Amino acid sequence: MRHAVIMAGGAGVRLWPLSRRSRPKQTLRLFSGKSLLRQSYERVAAMLKPERIHVITNDAHLPIVSDELPELPEANLIGEPVGRDTAAAVGLASAVVAKRDPEAVIGIFTADHIITPVNRFCAAVERAFETAERYPEALVTMGITPARPDTNYGYVWRGDQISEGVFRVRKFKEKPDLESAKEYCSSGEYYWNSGMFTWRATTILGKLKEHLSQSYESIRQIVDAWDTEERRSRLERLYHNLTKISIDFAVMERADPVLVVEMDCDWVDVGSWPAIESVINADDDGNVSSCSRVIHHGSRGNIVVSEEEHLIATIGLEDLVIIHSPDATLVCRKEDATGIKKLVESVSGKYGDEYS
Repeated sequence: MRHAVIMAGGAGVRLWPLSRRSRPKQTLRLFSGKSLLRQSYERVAAMLKPERIHVITNDAHLPIVSDELPELPEANLIGEPVGRDTAAAVGLASAVVAKRDPEAVIGIFTADHIITPVNRFCAAVERAFETAERYPEALVTMGITPARPDTNYGYVWRGDQISEGVFRVRKFKEKPDLESAKEYCSSGEYYWNSGMFTWRATTILGKLKEHLSQSYESIRQIVDAWDTEERRSRLERLYHNLTKISIDFAVMERADPVLVVEMDCDWVDVGSWPAIESVINADDDGNVSSCSRVIHHGSRGNIVVSEEEHLIATIGLEDLVIIHSPDATLVCRKEDATGIKKLVESVSGKYGDEYS
């Protein structure tokens, strides 16, 4: 049976000061009045019933995830006591699903991407599920047709075609320099690495056992006690010691066979404030605003965000990021937005957890 797992554990530090520990970026309602998590769920729910959709997130975020997705059974919300990157999240979620359905074919989806149109997304996911069912020993990733040379994304280099829209993977490429990204795009042989996958639960667990054996054994012990009173203590005792590594580095780059399904969609990884320029229409002067009240006088190319009924007014400003929250305001040049993570570390060093 087909299942979906939505990974919703990211901290979203680069979307500070709106994204906080108590309210991570995937729950912010900045786009069309819906959170990124809600949009991710609705895309998947177009294909699968709620009882076959699961979310893995930080333990502390389970209440807010439940509020965002009231359709999901409580048992389908999986809490991590601490984030240990995507290999741990994929392993735990896959093991929980496999315990309930040993024949499960799982789609792994992200909670912080905007993907349109939904019908093309669903068509690609359907093909990915079919591929995982047809080739039970394969790991299947979904590659986004690149819209431009971009140095912020990893790439998948495709090899021989095995069926319509499905190719063998030659190699995964890390974030390239601009010249390499241009070469990748002009060749027509590369996709953006979407971080979305399909596979049989038993297949991915077997690959984790092969390539990350210590973490696999700990996950096995945790899930053996999943429906017992021992579950919490095993999570606390064992999960902290799992290897902190992405599923790409731990398994995908080392496994064989790995296949890629082409996903020809508009795809935005909302990992920073400048990324929203790809999602929200700009005014005639290039200002992008996600707020109810804003006035620009002679200002160009700015990003302004607020969730409150709070007027933001600018005069003669260019290429700034202005983010208002109830207790903190961020102002920086767009080109300096990459420094937000370091800024948050400085804020925590001076004010503790007050603004985290």
